[in-house]
Amino acid sequence: MSGYSSASPARNSPLSSRIELSDFLASVEKRAFKQALFAVRNEETALDIVQDAMMKLAEKYGDRPPEELPMLFQRILQNVIRDHYRRQKVRSMWTTLLSAFSGPDEEDEHDPLETLESADSEFRSPSPQAEVEQQQTLSLIEREIEKLPPRQREAFLMRYWEEMDIAETAAAMGCSEGSVKTHCSRATHALAAALAAKGITL
Repeated sequence: MSGYSSASPARNSPLSSRIELSDFLASVEKRAFKQALFAVRNEETALDIVQDAMMKLAEKYGDRPPEELPMLFQRILQNVIRDHYRRQKVRSMWTTLLSAFSGPDEEDEHDPLETLESADSEFRSPSPQAEVEQQQTLSLIEREIEKLPPRQREAFLMRYWEEMDIAETAAAMGCSEGSVKTHCSRATHALAAALAAKGITL
């Protein structure tokens, strides 16, 4: 058959792979969006999740045979959804963490996370109005994090964003565990004080 002569591109050539990938993504987009929307209940977020999953599939597995794409895409989509919930949980935990501190306190080696219960049981989808207010507060917290001294910011993000424990953070930063606790305590109190100065109570 002339369609598969030696002069024709191979089935898995870059061109044919791109076409097959494009066709697959077009066929799955609507179903993926509905799946993500059901999970996160926000159209804009669901669209971002689907687009992120599609980009990851194209970047990592764009040359895979078409029959492998559905399972790979579904795995990536679920991972992106889980990552979204993890980020939401972690960022929500920041407000729980900072609400325990009304302002600067004595500088010690106390890690504030050790005094708080896990925020997992408290995390649930807020009302639309509460979600807007929370996003505004979290955006402010993120801006204040950028203003922290480098070592405090590094320790804070490793502990409360990457969810590394004290020993892991100390190893990554090349300092003692006590220093990690001090950096985290100072950062937490500084952030709480910055919010209080702006009239924000958590």
